[in-house]
Amino acid sequence: MVKLEDLIIFILTADNGSLTAAARHLDLTPAMASVGLKRLEGELGTQLIARSTRSLRLTPDGERYLQYARTVIEQVEAGATALAHGRKMIGGVVSLSVPSDLGRNVLSRWLDEFQAEHPEVTLQIRLGDHVTDMYRSPIAVAIRYGVPEDSSLVALPLAAGNRRVLCASPDYIARHGRPAAPQDLEQHNCLRFALSDRTHDRWTFYKHGEPTVVKVHGNRSSDDGELVRRWALAGRGVAYKSRLDVQGDLTAGNLEAMLTEYEGEGAPLHLVCAHRTMLSPTVNALRDLLNTRLSAYLV
Repeated sequence: MVKLEDLIIFILTADNGSLTAAARHLDLTPAMASVGLKRLEGELGTQLIARSTRSLRLTPDGERYLQYARTVIEQVEAGATALAHGRKMIGGVVSLSVPSDLGRNVLSRWLDEFQAEHPEVTLQIRLGDHVTDMYRSPIAVAIRYGVPEDSSLVALPLAAGNRRVLCASPDYIARHGRPAAPQDLEQHNCLRFALSDRTHDRWTFYKHGEPTVVKVHGNRSSDDGELVRRWALAGRGVAYKSRLDVQGDLTAGNLEAMLTEYEGEGAPLHLVCAHRTMLSPTVNALRDLLNTRLSAYLV
């Protein structure tokens, strides 16, 4: 395989008319430069430069090959320049995975705002609550609840203080009443969320730092957080949702918070990526906007 450094030796030798001058330019010994040139000729199976003790000149094959060698080096340098330029600018394609409920009902309008401010950005959105394999999927960045189990991933906080809130529709509460304590949930139809074949059916509540864990039951569960929210809005049961997912419903009175004297489970929101190199100016600008909007939204 042709080595780039050998191409550079060949080009500089042709430009300077001297292998010694090419070696000096590259901070190599003349012997090392000669080895590189011979290696290139060996790869190509032809002599590129005719050398004597007093002079050297391009062979016909060398003259033909020189333009191709220049093109290769120019393209490599142009690619490096483009990457460096891209790392300093906001733009390009961002593939983003977001939770279904939060993505549809909260994040979507902020993503619209971000794109309106930066029209040169192309967003590729994947909605879903499954855990994305950041190393095998085409997704560059994911917004996810909780802390990734894979400690090698980069997880930057967006809403570190977010927690779950127990809620139900006014209609459901009118028909079934409010639980006075976590244990009362055994008498309620609890709408459960399932993820990776595990159903979240042990709900934890905190009072003065002490946890109370209740195993809940119900006639509905789903791996789609948006569907669980819709069931709650329709009065089908009690949901234990991230406050971010239902803040708008609570404010509008479509859902009511219950057991408010207890603190819900933590549900921190993070921006997750496989490597810090993924944190381009575009991703950092998006993170800044989301941090600002989320902080105001949870007040």
